[in-house]
Amino acid sequence: MIELADMIRELRTQLNTALADGEGEALRFELGPVEIEASVAVTREAGADAKVRLWVIDAGASGRYGHAETQRITLTLTPRTTTTPSGTVLITGEESPTER
Repeated sequence: MIELADMIRELRTQLNTALADGEGEALRFELGPVEIEASVAVTREAGADAKVRLWVIDAGASGRYGHAETQRITLTLTPRTTTTPSGTVLITGEESPTER
């Protein structure tokens, strides 16, 4: 199983790769909200430091998680960057003065 945090971490890595791959390209894409829909198994660990965890599951695997509550969730993430004043993410290099 994959934890939800790991899935989001991988999404961030893939978006950073797309940013780097677009460097120097004439065509630019502004990155808008990213919507993720996933089936998750919700589990709670026992003990003093108990945690609730969200595990991303395959559509056909929900039967294997009889001890866990399964939910369908949708997350809308709005990517921002700390390297541009506006925070807008462009899948390429520097912003052109006429771009928008």
